Amino acid sequence: MSAPASAPLAAERSLSEASPFIATLIRLIRAQDTYGAWEGKPDAALIAPFIVTKEERRAMPLMGDPDPDTIARVELFYNAVALSIERVTGLVASPMMKLHHEGFGRVILTMGKLVVLSKHLRDVHRFGFDSLEKLAAEGEKLVVAAVETINTYPEVAKV
Repeated sequence: MSAPASAPLAAERSLSEASPFIATLIRLIRAQDTYGAWEGKPDAALIAPFIVTKEERRAMPLMGDPDPDTIARVELFYNAVALSIERVTGLVASPMMKLHHEGFGRVILTMGKLVVLSKHLRDVHRFGFDSLEKLAAEGEKLVVAAVETINTYPEVAKV
């Protein structure tokens, strides 16, 4: 009976170890749980809303207003990017997001006086990634690009 109990634990460990970005995102999601509602949920259940398959995306209307849960996921994703940048650089990154109610807008991450990430958001009601690997890859890609910008202009980032 111990084998079935250890299999979910191994899956949980592999999900948290999938990438440093995924581990940061999971910690951030759990930190948002002030009432303990997600305490017993596995990491995979917490990450599941970030995975939106092509079929699910096709079923969504082309135009639509994002619901509060989707907006919260977008904010969590970019907050995880900011925390990952902080983990690498030791400097504080500040995310700022402005969304129109129709699902378009912009997110920026600043560090000191330096804008380390600037991204236009479109079709936020369809926000998600095809797979866990693509979620991790996009997060890591944004972190690497931001760290390169910081390394290029360290004096501006440290102001």
